[in-house]
Amino acid sequence: MSKFTAPTFTKSLLHPRYWLTLLMVGVMYLISWLPYFIQFRLGQGLGRLAMRIIKKRKKTIARNLELCFPDMSQAERDILMKKNIDNTGLAMFETGMAWFWPDIRVERHVSYEGLEHIHKLEAEGKGVLLVAVHSLNLELGARAFGMKTPGVGVYRPNKNPCFDYFQFKGRIRSNKYMIDRKDVKGMLRALRNGERVWYAPDHDYGKRRSTFAPLFAVEKACTTTGTSLLVDASHCAVVPFAMVRNTDSGRYTLKVFPPLDAFPHNDPDAAAAYVNKAVERSIMEAPEQYMWLHRRFKTRPEGESSLYE
Repeated sequence: MSKFTAPTFTKSLLHPRYWLTLLMVGVMYLISWLPYFIQFRLGQGLGRLAMRIIKKRKKTIARNLELCFPDMSQAERDILMKKNIDNTGLAMFETGMAWFWPDIRVERHVSYEGLEHIHKLEAEGKGVLLVAVHSLNLELGARAFGMKTPGVGVYRPNKNPCFDYFQFKGRIRSNKYMIDRKDVKGMLRALRNGERVWYAPDHDYGKRRSTFAPLFAVEKACTTTGTSLLVDASHCAVVPFAMVRNTDSGRYTLKVFPPLDAFPHNDPDAAAAYVNKAVERSIMEAPEQYMWLHRRFKTRPEGESSLYE
């Protein structure tokens, strides 16, 4: 079965072991109703506090920026890192916006560019692999996108069943249904049926089904070959998009780019390098809003030392 089985709320989720989770979700819900500018300031403060506590993540951000942008001056990277830390804190509040805001409030804060590309493919009955990147406001981007053109979410269940319930409820609001991230057959079936499937190939998912391809200044970035598998087997279109917060104005722009018509078919290595170029373009729409705290280059070719030591 391709559709992900929806988690349900049971009395077991009221057990004391989940009280902290319930409190956190409750706080997210209440904060989501505050005026946007207050959430923005609170998010900045939360990000700065978190980086003082979790210093390893701050080092990861600094190292990723150094690896990707070696020609950028240290002062420029420091400014970018400071902005990224502010956005990292805001991500929690943007997740609350995505899960709890009514449609009318999302509409008020989001503008759209390039939806005509999706509408054209929909009219042709062609499946679409939506290439997303892990921007810090991705949850809000998925909600806003789905309000205009609902798709199929690729889902990784959370190990905490209480949090998983709220996460699923939040994400299903603007998606048709969910597919487990390991269910490749389900993804292919959806694409062949003309659906839009969310897909984020920008992280390091380990050596299984992967190759090493350039990403920014890193010549050998472990990159999934799953994109190639899905596209070659379904003959779907590949469409990147980016969600960008416009400084501190409280407005976002969801940008849908033209389909990647030059996708290298039946060549996983070339396809990985090609998709990484699209990933770079999406990230550079707002580099300060990308999830740089992820150890993107942790997997190295055999015999090569870690880039994070």
